[in-house]
Amino acid sequence: MFEQSDRRSFIKQATMRSTAALVLAGSQVGVAAAASDKIVLGVMGLSRGRNLATGFARLPAVEIKYVCDVDAHRADACAALVEKTGAHRPTPIGDFRRILDDKAVDGLVCAAPNHWHAPATILACGAGKHVYVEKPCSHNPREGEMMVEAARRYNRAVQMGNQRRSSPGAMEAMQKLGEGVIGRVYLAKAWLSGGRGSIGNGKPAVVPPQLDFELWQGPAPRRPYVDNLVHYNWHWRWHWGNGELGNNGVHSLDLCRWGMNVQYPTRVTSSGGRYHHVGDDQQTPDTHTVCFEFEDNRQITWEGHSCNRHKSAFVTFFGDAGSLELDSNGTHRVFDQADKLVDETQRADRGDAVHLNNFLGAIRNDKPLDCNSEITEGYRSTLLCHLGNIAQRTGRTLNCDPKNGHILQDAEAMEFWTRQYESGWEPKI
Repeated sequence: MFEQSDRRSFIKQATMRSTAALVLAGSQVGVAAAASDKIVLGVMGLSRGRNLATGFARLPAVEIKYVCDVDAHRADACAALVEKTGAHRPTPIGDFRRILDDKAVDGLVCAAPNHWHAPATILACGAGKHVYVEKPCSHNPREGEMMVEAARRYNRAVQMGNQRRSSPGAMEAMQKLGEGVIGRVYLAKAWLSGGRGSIGNGKPAVVPPQLDFELWQGPAPRRPYVDNLVHYNWHWRWHWGNGELGNNGVHSLDLCRWGMNVQYPTRVTSSGGRYHHVGDDQQTPDTHTVCFEFEDNRQITWEGHSCNRHKSAFVTFFGDAGSLELDSNGTHRVFDQADKLVDETQRADRGDAVHLNNFLGAIRNDKPLDCNSEITEGYRSTLLCHLGNIAQRTGRTLNCDPKNGHILQDAEAMEFWTRQYESGWEPKI
């Protein structure tokens, strides 16, 4: 049960954010900003970054000055997409450091591969830029801690791209949970399904002429180029990615942690493996179950089967007076203890545009902590993914400090708290 002061704070915060989100959601572009409030952005990483570049470009008083990718073909194509929104055509570039060097740029949008998220964010904060960074916010736990430190030291707005933190329907559901609609919430369960195919077995190959593979690797120690790595299958290799748990599980785990009002677990267990497509290059599980235990007899579980499309609910909360189901777009259903449907709220907005507007508002109002997924919250949810993966890779139960999530009495497991970096690319604050 929440302490009374925690409950009041939780409800107040959820209500304020929900009201603001609903106001913004009523318009396609949100509240118009004055021309003097123009925010200039550069976008790094143009897979997910294409959507972010065009999404930001459609908002009032935003200029996308640069679109950046180590693949020149993708940079040129994204510049054309932004121009088609009616915005000024941005400059396509290959090295994101040009964005950081431009004093006219207010913020970096980082949608590069996971191993770049924290190093780029830390560099950007040091250069005086605000940052919208895609999920998971870091490749390893220590990087996440450093991101929080950098945001605080340089007083920058750093928002993680788990847009359901700005979903009107999700906010309403969280408010109801905080008000006790299903009583004391003691369990949250999350699921992921998908239809991913095999990534095959990569062969050494010549780096395509349009790709700067050296800069693509950046902070990661050098590995030879193979033909099934870039642009997506790095997700399934530990050297660069965090598997499906970090790639998509972070969204639902963030909702679980938010709805239960918990921060760091006390114990983490994991089981699973590469069960569906056996023998290819994928190192991360395609079938994965993780359990997180918290103080006060509460638990979160996540189950992923990325190669089978059979769906369960996105997130379900269980309380001593009923349950609440929440889908990925904010629709939620409340059931009483007899499993009778007692309330249903239909929504179809996962919060994408509202989340971008929220980030811009934090910059314009000079209130970095007003981000709906401010980096402290982003890091805490990302940490669950890291701990689940560490438990999987070590094959052991992790006992954790509930004050900060650090792994207790297991030096081998704590070796995964950080990583080795390519010389000269070590993140520094």
